[in-house]
Amino acid sequence: MSTTEPAPAGLTTTVDGLAAHAGEHLGHSAWRRLTQAQVDAFADLTDDHNPIHVDAEHAKATPFGTTIVHGYFTLSLLAPMLDELLRVEGASMSVNYGVDRLRFPAPVPVGARFRCAAELAEVTEIRGGAQIKVLATVAVEDAPKPALVAECLFRYYA
Repeated sequence: MSTTEPAPAGLTTTVDGLAAHAGEHLGHSAWRRLTQAQVDAFADLTDDHNPIHVDAEHAKATPFGTTIVHGYFTLSLLAPMLDELLRVEGASMSVNYGVDRLRFPAPVPVGARFRCAAELAEVTEIRGGAQIKVLATVAVEDAPKPALVAECLFRYYA
C-alpha cells in the first residue's frame, strides 16, 4: 500500500513473555510515504473529501501549503507499523482493543517520509492472555512536532 524502507528488528516475544518487557522502547518502524492517489482512495473509501486532503490548489492556500494525509489514515497505518516493532509468537488471536488517547499535533504532508516509534508501556494480565498499552508516536522526517501520538490497547490470547 505505502512505500516502505527496511526497519530494524523490533521485539519478538510470547504472550507470557510480554510482562518482562513492560517499559521497553520497541524502536522505529520503516520509513513510509503515501502518494496523492492513495490519499484520494482513502477519501473515496471514507467519503471524507476535505479539500486539504484532495485538492492541491486549495491546499496551497492553507497553512500546510500542500495536501495532507487524513489523520485517520495515519492512525490506520499504526497496525502495520506496530507489527514491524512487536511480534507476539504463539498467540491464538490478537485484537485491537481501543485507544485511550489520540492526538494529531501536526500534519503528514502527502509524499513526506514518516515512521512510528513505540514503547510497550503497560502489560496487564487478562483472562486467557494479556492486554498491552503501546505508546505510539508517528514522526514526519525533519518536522519539529509529531504527526500522531496515541496510547493504543491490544489484547493477545494464548
